[in-house]
Amino acid sequence: MVNKNSEIGIERTGATAAAGFLAAGEACRVRYEGRRDLGLLFSQEAGGAAAVVVTTNVVKAAPLLVTREAVETGNVRAVVVNSGVANAATGERGLEDACRMQTLAAAELGLEPEEVAVASTGVIGEHLPMDRVETGIKEAAASLSSDGSPFAEAILTTDTRTKEAVARVEIGGEVVTVGGVAKGSGMIHPNMATMLAFVTTDAAVEKKSLQNALNGATERTFNRITVDGDTSTNDMVLLMANGAVGNEPLTQSSLDYPAFEEAVEAVMGGLAKEIARDGEGATKLIEVVVEGAKEEVSAAALAKAVVGSSLVKAAAYGEDANWGRVLAAMGYAGVPFDPEGVEIHFGPVKVFEKGEPVAHNATEANATLAGDEVVITARLGEGKGSASAWGCDLTHEYVEINGSYRS
Repeated sequence: MVNKNSEIGIERTGATAAAGFLAAGEACRVRYEGRRDLGLLFSQEAGGAAAVVVTTNVVKAAPLLVTREAVETGNVRAVVVNSGVANAATGERGLEDACRMQTLAAAELGLEPEEVAVASTGVIGEHLPMDRVETGIKEAAASLSSDGSPFAEAILTTDTRTKEAVARVEIGGEVVTVGGVAKGSGMIHPNMATMLAFVTTDAAVEKKSLQNALNGATERTFNRITVDGDTSTNDMVLLMANGAVGNEPLTQSSLDYPAFEEAVEAVMGGLAKEIARDGEGATKLIEVVVEGAKEEVSAAALAKAVVGSSLVKAAAYGEDANWGRVLAAMGYAGVPFDPEGVEIHFGPVKVFEKGEPVAHNATEANATLAGDEVVITARLGEGKGSASAWGCDLTHEYVEINGSYRS
Protein backbone atom coordinates (compact mmCIF):
# COMPACT_ATOMS: atom_id res chain seq x y z
CA MET A 1 0.00 0.00 0.00
CA VAL A 2 1.26 3.46 -0.88
CA ASN A 3 1.96 5.89 1.96
CA LYS A 4 -1.00 8.23 2.57
CA ASN A 5 1.18 11.19 1.61
CA SER A 6 2.11 9.75 -1.79
CA GLU A 7 0.26 9.37 -5.05
CA ILE A 8 0.81 7.29 -8.15
CA GLY A 9 -0.38 7.74 -11.68
CA ILE A 10 0.68 7.12 -15.22
CA GLU A 11 2.38 10.22 -16.61
CA ARG A 12 4.18 10.85 -19.85
CA THR A 13 7.17 12.20 -17.96
CA GLY A 14 7.83 9.14 -15.81
CA ALA A 15 11.61 8.94 -16.05
CA THR A 16 12.08 12.71 -15.91
CA ALA A 17 9.41 13.57 -13.33
CA ALA A 18 12.08 13.69 -10.61
CA ALA A 19 13.99 16.99 -10.51
CA GLY A 20 17.30 17.12 -12.34
CA PHE A 21 16.70 14.32 -14.85
CA LEU A 22 16.68 14.78 -18.62
CA ALA A 23 16.09 12.24 -21.37
CA ALA A 24 16.05 11.75 -25.12
CA GLY A 25 15.18 9.13 -27.70
CA GLU A 26 16.43 8.96 -31.28
CA ALA A 27 15.95 6.77 -34.35
CA CYS A 28 19.28 5.42 -35.54
CA ARG A 29 18.18 2.23 -37.33
CA VAL A 30 19.70 -0.32 -34.92
CA ARG A 31 17.36 -2.87 -36.46
CA TYR A 32 14.19 -1.23 -37.75
CA GLU A 33 13.42 1.82 -39.85
CA GLY A 34 11.23 4.69 -38.70
CA ARG A 35 11.20 4.17 -34.93
CA ARG A 36 13.14 5.47 -31.95
CA ASP A 37 15.68 2.89 -30.80
CA LEU A 38 18.41 4.78 -28.89
CA GLY A 39 17.65 6.33 -25.52
CA LEU A 40 19.64 8.47 -23.10
CA LEU A 41 18.70 9.28 -19.48
CA PHE A 42 20.86 11.77 -17.59
CA SER A 43 21.03 13.35 -14.12
CA GLN A 44 22.25 16.94 -14.13
CA GLU A 45 23.12 16.63 -10.44
CA ALA A 46 26.60 15.54 -9.42
CA GLY A 47 26.78 13.09 -6.56
CA GLY A 48 23.92 10.81 -5.69
CA ALA A 49 23.80 7.03 -5.78
CA ALA A 50 22.60 4.16 -7.96
CA ALA A 51 21.45 0.58 -7.43
CA VAL A 52 20.84 -2.25 -9.87
CA VAL A 53 19.24 -5.68 -10.06
CA VAL A 54 20.09 -7.84 -13.06
CA THR A 55 18.83 -11.13 -14.44
CA THR A 56 19.46 -14.38 -12.59
CA ASN A 57 20.08 -16.07 -15.94
CA VAL A 58 23.57 -17.59 -16.06
CA VAL A 59 23.89 -16.14 -19.57
CA LYS A 60 24.17 -12.38 -19.05
CA ALA A 61 24.32 -9.88 -21.90
CA ALA A 62 27.43 -7.71 -22.19
CA PRO A 63 25.64 -4.47 -21.14
CA LEU A 64 24.69 -6.03 -17.81
CA LEU A 65 28.32 -6.79 -17.01
CA VAL A 66 29.30 -3.21 -17.82
CA THR A 67 26.43 -1.74 -15.80
CA ARG A 68 26.98 -3.93 -12.77
CA GLU A 69 30.62 -2.88 -12.61
CA ALA A 70 29.70 0.79 -13.05
CA VAL A 71 27.20 0.66 -10.19
CA GLU A 72 29.66 -1.14 -7.93
CA THR A 73 32.61 1.16 -8.59
CA GLY A 74 31.23 4.51 -9.73
CA ASN A 75 28.53 7.10 -9.26
CA VAL A 76 26.13 6.33 -12.12
CA ARG A 77 24.46 9.48 -13.45
CA ALA A 78 23.30 8.30 -16.86
CA VAL A 79 22.14 5.29 -18.84
CA VAL A 80 22.36 4.69 -22.58
CA VAL A 81 19.93 2.14 -24.03
CA ASN A 82 19.34 0.63 -27.44
CA SER A 83 16.48 -1.56 -28.63
CA GLY A 84 16.37 -4.01 -31.53
CA VAL A 85 19.60 -5.87 -30.75
CA ALA A 86 20.24 -7.41 -27.32
CA ASN A 87 24.04 -7.57 -27.58
CA ALA A 88 23.85 -10.94 -25.83
CA ALA A 89 25.90 -14.03 -26.74
CA THR A 90 28.11 -11.78 -28.87
CA GLY A 91 31.53 -12.67 -27.45
CA GLU A 92 34.42 -10.28 -26.94
CA ARG A 93 33.12 -7.89 -29.56
CA GLY A 94 29.85 -7.59 -27.66
CA LEU A 95 31.67 -6.53 -24.51
CA GLU A 96 33.77 -4.07 -26.49
CA ASP A 97 30.62 -2.60 -28.04
CA ALA A 98 28.95 -2.19 -24.64
CA CYS A 99 32.05 -0.43 -23.31
CA ARG A 100 32.13 1.71 -26.44
CA MET A 101 28.53 2.80 -25.84
CA GLN A 102 29.47 3.72 -22.29
CA THR A 103 32.54 5.71 -23.39
CA LEU A 104 30.70 7.52 -26.17
CA ALA A 105 27.82 8.55 -23.91
CA ALA A 106 30.22 9.68 -21.19
CA ALA A 107 32.13 11.87 -23.63
CA GLU A 108 28.95 13.53 -24.91
CA LEU A 109 27.68 14.17 -21.36
CA GLY A 110 30.98 15.29 -19.84
CA LEU A 111 31.12 12.29 -17.51
CA GLU A 112 33.58 9.54 -16.71
CA PRO A 113 32.74 6.16 -18.34
CA GLU A 114 32.01 4.55 -14.95
CA GLU A 115 29.24 7.13 -14.46
CA VAL A 116 27.25 5.62 -17.34
CA ALA A 117 25.14 2.45 -17.28
CA VAL A 118 24.39 0.54 -20.49
CA ALA A 119 21.35 -1.52 -21.49
CA SER A 120 20.28 -3.32 -24.66
CA THR A 121 17.17 -5.25 -25.67
CA GLY A 122 16.16 -7.15 -28.77
CA VAL A 123 17.41 -10.09 -30.80
CA ILE A 124 20.08 -12.30 -29.23
CA GLY A 125 23.25 -13.20 -31.11
CA GLU A 126 23.57 -10.19 -33.40
CA HIS A 127 26.23 -7.50 -33.22
CA LEU A 128 25.33 -3.84 -32.83
CA PRO A 129 25.76 -1.50 -35.83
CA MET A 130 28.11 0.71 -33.87
CA ASP A 131 28.42 3.41 -36.51
CA ARG A 132 24.67 4.06 -36.27
CA VAL A 133 24.69 3.70 -32.48
CA GLU A 134 27.42 6.31 -32.22
CA THR A 135 25.39 8.74 -34.33
CA GLY A 136 22.33 8.04 -32.20
CA ILE A 137 24.19 8.74 -28.96
CA LYS A 138 25.43 12.09 -30.27
CA GLU A 139 21.96 13.08 -31.45
CA ALA A 140 20.37 12.00 -28.15
CA ALA A 141 22.87 13.98 -26.10
CA ALA A 142 22.07 17.05 -28.17
CA SER A 143 18.31 16.68 -27.71
CA LEU A 144 18.04 16.03 -23.96
CA SER A 145 14.94 17.56 -22.38
CA SER A 146 12.52 17.17 -19.49
CA ASP A 147 10.12 15.27 -21.76
CA GLY A 148 10.60 11.59 -21.00
CA SER A 149 8.32 10.35 -23.80
CA PRO A 150 10.99 9.87 -26.50
CA PHE A 151 13.11 7.82 -24.10
CA ALA A 152 10.09 5.68 -23.15
CA GLU A 153 9.50 4.97 -26.84
CA ALA A 154 13.14 4.26 -27.64
CA ILE A 155 13.42 1.29 -25.28
CA LEU A 156 10.44 -0.64 -26.72
CA THR A 157 10.58 -3.81 -28.81
CA THR A 158 7.31 -5.72 -29.31
CA ASP A 159 5.54 -3.57 -26.71
CA THR A 160 2.33 -1.97 -27.94
CA ARG A 161 2.66 1.09 -25.69
CA THR A 162 5.02 2.92 -23.37
CA LYS A 163 4.99 2.22 -19.63
CA GLU A 164 5.56 5.04 -17.15
CA ALA A 165 4.62 5.76 -13.53
CA VAL A 166 5.22 8.45 -10.91
CA ALA A 167 4.79 8.60 -7.12
CA ARG A 168 5.32 11.52 -4.77
CA VAL A 169 5.89 11.36 -1.03
CA GLU A 170 6.86 13.78 1.70
CA ILE A 171 10.37 13.23 3.07
CA GLY A 172 11.72 15.51 5.80
CA GLY A 173 9.20 18.21 4.92
CA GLU A 174 10.12 18.10 1.21
CA VAL A 175 8.12 16.52 -1.61
CA VAL A 176 10.20 13.76 -3.15
CA THR A 177 9.39 12.33 -6.56
CA VAL A 178 10.00 8.78 -7.77
CA GLY A 179 9.52 8.27 -11.50
CA GLY A 180 9.93 5.23 -13.64
CA VAL A 181 9.80 3.84 -17.15
CA ALA A 182 9.88 0.24 -18.34
CA LYS A 183 9.64 -1.99 -21.36
CA GLY A 184 8.57 -5.60 -21.55
CA SER A 185 6.06 -7.61 -23.49
CA GLY A 186 7.17 -11.17 -24.12
CA MET A 187 9.49 -13.55 -25.89
CA ILE A 188 12.33 -12.87 -28.24
CA HIS A 189 14.46 -15.43 -30.02
CA PRO A 190 15.48 -17.80 -28.57
CA ASN A 191 12.74 -18.18 -26.00
CA MET A 192 13.68 -15.31 -23.69
CA ALA A 193 11.45 -12.64 -22.16
CA THR A 194 13.04 -9.22 -21.90
CA MET A 195 12.23 -6.38 -19.51
CA LEU A 196 14.11 -3.22 -18.65
CA ALA A 197 13.14 -0.65 -16.03
CA PHE A 198 14.72 2.66 -15.08
CA VAL A 199 13.60 4.38 -11.89
CA THR A 200 14.72 7.85 -10.82
CA THR A 201 14.29 9.92 -7.68
CA ASP A 202 15.32 13.38 -6.57
CA ALA A 203 15.76 12.17 -2.98
CA ALA A 204 19.19 11.77 -1.43
CA VAL A 205 19.63 8.13 -0.37
CA GLU A 206 22.67 6.34 1.01
CA LYS A 207 23.85 3.77 -1.56
CA LYS A 208 23.43 0.61 0.53
CA SER A 209 19.95 1.72 1.58
CA LEU A 210 19.04 2.49 -2.03
CA GLN A 211 20.05 -1.03 -3.03
CA ASN A 212 18.01 -2.44 -0.17
CA ALA A 213 14.93 -0.52 -1.33
CA LEU A 214 15.40 -1.73 -4.89
CA ASN A 215 15.89 -5.35 -3.86
CA GLY A 216 12.71 -5.38 -1.78
CA ALA A 217 10.60 -3.63 -4.39
CA THR A 218 11.88 -5.91 -7.16
CA GLU A 219 10.92 -9.00 -5.20
CA ARG A 220 7.36 -7.74 -4.70
CA THR A 221 6.82 -6.37 -8.22
CA PHE A 222 8.92 -7.46 -11.20
CA ASN A 223 9.63 -10.86 -9.64
CA ARG A 224 5.88 -11.48 -9.46
CA ILE A 225 4.96 -11.01 -13.09
CA THR A 226 5.12 -13.46 -15.96
CA VAL A 227 4.24 -13.37 -19.61
CA ASP A 228 5.68 -16.67 -20.80
CA GLY A 229 7.83 -18.05 -18.00
CA ASP A 230 11.21 -17.33 -19.60
CA THR A 231 14.05 -15.47 -17.90
CA SER A 232 16.00 -13.00 -20.01
CA THR A 233 19.69 -12.56 -20.63
CA ASN A 234 19.11 -8.79 -20.50
CA ASP A 235 16.71 -8.08 -17.59
CA MET A 236 17.74 -5.00 -15.63
CA VAL A 237 16.20 -2.65 -13.09
CA LEU A 238 18.27 0.48 -12.42
CA LEU A 239 17.43 2.99 -9.66
CA MET A 240 19.19 6.38 -9.62
CA ALA A 241 18.90 8.89 -6.75
CA ASN A 242 20.40 12.34 -7.38
CA GLY A 243 19.51 14.20 -4.16
CA ALA A 244 18.19 17.26 -5.99
CA VAL A 245 15.62 18.08 -3.28
CA GLY A 246 18.42 18.51 -0.75
CA ASN A 247 17.13 16.24 1.99
CA GLU A 248 19.42 14.64 4.54
CA PRO A 249 20.48 11.35 2.88
CA LEU A 250 18.08 8.58 3.80
CA THR A 251 19.35 5.42 5.45
CA GLN A 252 17.48 2.31 6.55
CA SER A 253 17.27 3.77 10.05
CA SER A 254 15.74 7.08 8.87
CA LEU A 255 12.22 7.83 10.04
CA ASP A 256 11.07 8.51 6.46
CA TYR A 257 12.83 5.54 4.84
CA PRO A 258 9.70 3.29 4.90
CA ALA A 259 7.75 6.01 3.06
CA PHE A 260 10.49 6.16 0.42
CA GLU A 261 10.40 2.36 0.06
CA GLU A 262 6.64 2.50 -0.45
CA ALA A 263 6.98 5.13 -3.18
CA VAL A 264 9.60 3.06 -5.01
CA GLU A 265 7.45 -0.06 -4.74
CA ALA A 266 4.37 1.85 -5.93
CA VAL A 267 6.14 3.00 -9.09
CA MET A 268 7.65 -0.41 -9.79
CA GLY A 269 4.35 -2.12 -9.07
CA GLY A 270 2.59 0.11 -11.56
CA LEU A 271 5.22 -0.62 -14.19
CA ALA A 272 5.15 -4.35 -13.48
CA LYS A 273 1.40 -4.56 -14.01
CA GLU A 274 1.68 -2.60 -17.25
CA ILE A 275 4.26 -5.12 -18.51
CA ALA A 276 1.93 -8.00 -17.67
CA ARG A 277 -1.03 -6.21 -19.24
CA ASP A 278 0.97 -5.65 -22.43
CA GLY A 279 2.13 -9.24 -22.80
CA GLU A 280 2.55 -10.26 -26.41
CA GLY A 281 -0.86 -10.94 -27.91
CA ALA A 282 -2.56 -10.42 -24.55
CA THR A 283 -6.17 -9.32 -24.24
CA LYS A 284 -6.38 -9.13 -20.45
CA LEU A 285 -4.39 -8.66 -17.25
CA ILE A 286 -4.63 -11.55 -14.79
CA GLU A 287 -4.09 -10.93 -11.09
CA VAL A 288 -3.77 -13.93 -8.77
CA VAL A 289 -4.18 -13.20 -5.07
CA VAL A 290 -3.20 -15.76 -2.45
CA GLU A 291 -4.26 -15.15 1.15
CA GLY A 292 -3.85 -17.10 4.36
CA ALA A 293 -0.55 -18.82 3.54
CA LYS A 294 1.98 -19.55 6.28
CA GLU A 295 4.19 -16.66 5.14
CA GLU A 296 4.50 -14.17 2.28
CA VAL A 297 7.14 -16.16 0.40
CA SER A 298 4.80 -19.18 0.25
CA ALA A 299 1.90 -17.03 -0.91
CA ALA A 300 4.09 -15.52 -3.63
CA ALA A 301 5.22 -18.94 -4.88
CA LEU A 302 1.62 -20.15 -5.09
CA ALA A 303 0.41 -17.00 -6.85
CA LYS A 304 3.26 -17.12 -9.38
CA ALA A 305 2.59 -20.79 -10.14
CA VAL A 306 -1.04 -20.07 -10.96
CA VAL A 307 -0.48 -16.91 -13.00
CA GLY A 308 2.33 -18.63 -14.93
CA SER A 309 0.31 -21.72 -15.82
CA SER A 310 -0.23 -21.98 -19.57
CA LEU A 311 -3.48 -23.83 -18.88
CA VAL A 312 -4.79 -21.09 -16.59
CA LYS A 313 -3.72 -18.42 -19.10
CA ALA A 314 -5.46 -20.25 -21.96
CA ALA A 315 -8.60 -20.73 -19.87
CA ALA A 316 -8.68 -17.01 -19.12
CA TYR A 317 -8.45 -16.28 -22.83
CA GLY A 318 -11.32 -18.70 -23.50
CA GLU A 319 -13.33 -17.25 -20.59
CA ASP A 320 -13.58 -20.64 -18.90
CA ALA A 321 -13.49 -20.48 -15.08
CA ASN A 322 -11.64 -23.78 -14.80
CA TRP A 323 -10.82 -23.93 -11.10
CA GLY A 324 -9.17 -27.35 -11.49
CA ARG A 325 -6.28 -25.74 -13.36
CA VAL A 326 -5.82 -23.21 -10.55
CA LEU A 327 -5.71 -25.90 -7.87
CA ALA A 328 -3.35 -28.07 -9.92
CA ALA A 329 -0.92 -25.19 -10.42
CA MET A 330 -0.92 -24.50 -6.69
CA GLY A 331 -0.15 -28.17 -6.11
CA TYR A 332 3.12 -28.09 -8.07
CA ALA A 333 4.33 -24.75 -6.68
CA GLY A 334 6.58 -26.49 -4.17
CA VAL A 335 4.63 -25.17 -1.19
CA PRO A 336 2.99 -27.67 1.18
CA PHE A 337 -0.63 -26.85 2.03
CA ASP A 338 -3.87 -28.64 2.89
CA PRO A 339 -6.09 -28.80 -0.21
CA GLU A 340 -9.09 -29.33 2.08
CA GLY A 341 -8.59 -25.84 3.46
CA VAL A 342 -8.48 -24.01 0.12
CA GLU A 343 -11.11 -21.64 -1.24
CA ILE A 344 -10.94 -20.51 -4.88
CA HIS A 345 -12.81 -17.50 -6.25
CA PHE A 346 -13.11 -16.15 -9.78
CA GLY A 347 -13.89 -12.52 -9.10
CA PRO A 348 -16.62 -12.64 -6.42
CA VAL A 349 -17.79 -16.14 -7.39
CA LYS A 350 -16.68 -18.95 -5.06
CA VAL A 351 -16.07 -22.13 -7.06
CA PHE A 352 -14.15 -24.44 -4.69
CA GLU A 353 -14.11 -25.04 -0.93
CA LYS A 354 -13.29 -27.81 1.57
CA GLY A 355 -11.80 -30.12 -1.03
CA GLU A 356 -14.67 -30.07 -3.50
CA PRO A 357 -16.46 -27.82 -5.99
CA VAL A 358 -19.04 -25.36 -4.71
CA ALA A 359 -22.42 -25.11 -6.38
CA HIS A 360 -22.34 -21.90 -8.40
CA ASN A 361 -23.64 -20.29 -11.56
CA ALA A 362 -21.09 -21.25 -14.22
CA THR A 363 -22.21 -18.44 -16.49
CA GLU A 364 -21.52 -15.89 -13.77
CA ALA A 365 -18.11 -17.42 -13.06
CA ASN A 366 -17.14 -17.39 -16.73
CA ALA A 367 -18.34 -13.80 -17.01
CA THR A 368 -15.64 -12.73 -14.54
CA LEU A 369 -13.11 -13.59 -17.25
CA ALA A 370 -14.80 -11.51 -19.95
CA GLY A 371 -13.24 -8.13 -19.14
CA ASP A 372 -9.73 -6.84 -19.63
CA GLU A 373 -8.84 -7.46 -15.96
CA VAL A 374 -9.27 -10.83 -14.25
CA VAL A 375 -8.87 -11.54 -10.53
CA ILE A 376 -8.46 -15.08 -9.20
CA THR A 377 -8.25 -15.47 -5.41
CA ALA A 378 -7.13 -18.49 -3.38
CA ARG A 379 -7.52 -18.54 0.41
CA LEU A 380 -5.69 -21.13 2.50
CA GLY A 381 -6.42 -20.39 6.16
CA GLU A 382 -2.93 -21.46 7.30
CA GLY A 383 -1.44 -18.13 8.37
CA LYS A 384 -1.21 -14.43 7.60
CA GLY A 385 0.96 -14.61 4.48
CA SER A 386 -0.48 -12.97 1.39
CA ALA A 387 0.85 -11.99 -2.04
CA SER A 388 -0.29 -11.07 -5.53
CA ALA A 389 1.19 -11.98 -8.90
CA TRP A 390 0.34 -10.67 -12.34
CA GLY A 391 0.29 -12.09 -15.83
CA CYS A 392 -1.78 -12.20 -18.99
CA ASP A 393 -3.80 -14.59 -21.08
CA LEU A 394 -2.29 -16.86 -23.75
CA THR A 395 -3.60 -16.13 -27.22
CA HIS A 396 -3.15 -17.20 -30.85
CA GLU A 397 -1.41 -13.89 -31.53
CA TYR A 398 1.34 -14.74 -29.04
CA VAL A 399 2.40 -17.69 -31.23
CA GLU A 400 2.21 -15.57 -34.36
CA ILE A 401 4.43 -12.85 -32.88
CA ASN A 402 7.10 -15.24 -31.64
CA GLY A 403 7.01 -17.52 -34.65
CA SER A 404 8.50 -14.75 -36.77
CA TYR A 405 10.31 -12.45 -34.31
CA ARG A 406 13.58 -12.33 -36.28
CA SER A 407 12.03 -11.82 -39.70
